[in-house]
Formats: sequence, C-alpha cells, structure tokens
Amino acid sequence: MITISKTKQLTLIQAITDGMRTMLEEKEEVVVLGEDVGKNGGVFRATDGLQEEFGEKRVFDTPLSEAGIIGSSIGMAMNGLLPVAEIQFLGFIYPAYEQIMTHATRMRYRTKGSFTVPLVIRAPYGAGVRAPEIHSDSMEALFTHMPGIKVVCPSNPYDAKGLLISAIEDPDPVLFLEPLRLYRAVRGEVPEEKYEIEIGKGKYLREGDDATVIAWGAMVPVAMKAAEQAADKGISCDVIDLRTLYPIDKAIIAESVKKTGRCVVVHEAPATGGLGNDIISIVNDTSFLYMKSPIERVTGADVHVPFWALEEHNIPTPARVTDAIYKVIHF
Repeated sequence: MITISKTKQLTLIQAITDGMRTMLEEKEEVVVLGEDVGKNGGVFRATDGLQEEFGEKRVFDTPLSEAGIIGSSIGMAMNGLLPVAEIQFLGFIYPAYEQIMTHATRMRYRTKGSFTVPLVIRAPYGAGVRAPEIHSDSMEALFTHMPGIKVVCPSNPYDAKGLLISAIEDPDPVLFLEPLRLYRAVRGEVPEEKYEIEIGKGKYLREGDDATVIAWGAMVPVAMKAAEQAADKGISCDVIDLRTLYPIDKAIIAESVKKTGRCVVVHEAPATGGLGNDIISIVNDTSFLYMKSPIERVTGADVHVPFWALEEHNIPTPARVTDAIYKVIHF
C-alpha cells in the first residue's frame, strides 16, 4: 500500500510516459527502444523528452525492423536489462511474431527457469482514428493463446501507469496494449509516486443486478455509455474492465455473472477466434447453472478493419451494446 501525497491530471498517453520515466529514474537497467522513440519522441509522442532526460544509451532509436527490435530486446532481457520496446502499431508486430512466440514466451520453459525474459512490448492497437490499413488491427487473441506471455490492456490513465510499472517489474514478457483511440480522449488523476496495479485482476466500474457487461481497452467507455442508457430504462448493469487479457480474471467474471445471470461481452476484434469466446467458456465452466439467458457478444465483423469511410460501421457502438443488453434481459 502506498501513501499518495500528490496527483496530477494526465491523459492516458501522458500516464504511459510518466510510468516509463518513473522506472527509468528508479532502475538503470530500464532501456526504451523502438522506431523514432528517441529524438522524435515516438509516433504518438509517448517517449517525448525521455532521450533528452536519460541519454541515448537508455532511450534509443532502432532500424525499421520489428523482428530486430524484439530479437534484440530478448537478448538484452536475458542479460540483465529491462527493455521496454515500442512497436508503432499492433498491426506492425507480425514480423516480430516469431521472435515473441518461439523465443520470448518459451525461454523460462526452455531453460528450466535458468533464464527469464523481463521484456515489455508496448503496442498501440485498435480502430477509431481513421488510420490506414493494418494500423487499426485488434488481434489480442493471437497473443492470449500462447502460454508464457502476459497481455495487459488499460482503459484509463491511472491504470495505464500502474499496469505499465507492474509490467516492467514482471520477470516475464508482457504485451502492453495501448488503445490509441483513448490516448488523448480521457484524462484522470494519476499519482506522482510509483505504484503498481496487479496484473491479472479486473475491476468493477459500475455495479448492478440485471446484467454483466465485460469489456477492455477502447470498448470500456462504449460499455459504460451503454450501461448508462440501459439504466434510463430501469436496467442496472455490472460493467467489468478486464484490464488483463492473459491471465484473465476468471473470479470476477464468475462472481458477477452468478449475481446477474446475464452477460454481454464487448470487443472490437473479429468475433471468430476472439477473446469473447474464452469468456463464454469461463462462464460455462463457472456459472452455467446461474444463467437466465444465452450470452451475447458485440464485436467487430469477421473482416479486416475497413478503410475510414466504413470504419465506424465495424466498431461496436453504445447502441449495439444496449441492444445486446435488452436482448439478454428480454430473452
């Protein structure tokens, strides 16, 4: 438990910068690397000013090679450093997928615990800012399927700083997903001190008795807006921000669904193979006999994220989530 003496109003991306600065100040083993993270401060300015403050040996640019960034980071992590690697967009991570899945996630297992890979991979993800093809992918399920890597996804500034610090302190690789749609869309009070938020724990954002709505990242404000609209019709909802996608907080899902008997899962990734399917399995395993209606999913379509003119048609909206809430209520 920390004693909070002072807080400041930050956007989500400012909180991420603050988290990196906090750890760069505390531990000389922390290094920040990626394309344009040095002099230019990153494509979204998440690392703005860090190279000037901590020097080129600790905050440095890399060649345009995602596989090289992650491969080098794995080597650094196995030899005592704490690399925080930036991939400019999650959709650019595919060339590095082999390094992550074949090496980063398996090193502890492969060496029988002799080596770990304390690596954080930061990656903005998701649609809603009208970016070109590939920039808006939301493929978190590709990573939650593989044991050996944790997957974290904050939805507000407070959680962003606390979870990032926890990720840097973690002895194993962590994929830190940043909802770029929320980078500058939300502000919140963030402690100036170092603090951590436990990886693997979800959070109630709103409590009710009639239905459970589960979301993460950029879909959290959508779920909250839908719950507000449902409340106008006399329907009260639990809204759960998962915050960590692997390991997922099964206990909070079971607790809420056992109470409400109804569940709506919201994510912007395609439905097929999406994390929503795992959540349905968790409900089936833990709370099936409490259910009053089938679970509803509100997701992106099974297509690549459309170009900007059609992008908004693919992203779940509060209206779609509200309709799903009504459907589970009136089944």
